[in-house]
Amino acid sequence: MPWVDAAISIATHKANVWIDLSGWSPKYFPTQLVEQANSLLRHKVLFGSDFPLLAPERWLHDFGQLDIKDDVRPLILKRNATTLLGLAAQ
Repeated sequence: MPWVDAAISIATHKANVWIDLSGWSPKYFPTQLVEQANSLLRHKVLFGSDFPLLAPERWLHDFGQLDIKDDVRPLILKRNATTLLGLAAQ
């Protein structure tokens, strides 16, 4: 998707901008999104399933097939959201 590069750029530059992964299956994530989620933006990427159009089970299955680092998976699936929403201990 052409907007992915813009989203990565903005999220990198702006402290209050996060990337939500809802709306598409992880199997279609562009390489640059996976690379940035594994590195610079690991604390700024959020899980999203786009239910009911994309069931969480399917999303999680497809996400499991991605080359996401083991220490980054829990960040994307939960910890980043709890931090963003102020639910995590600082």
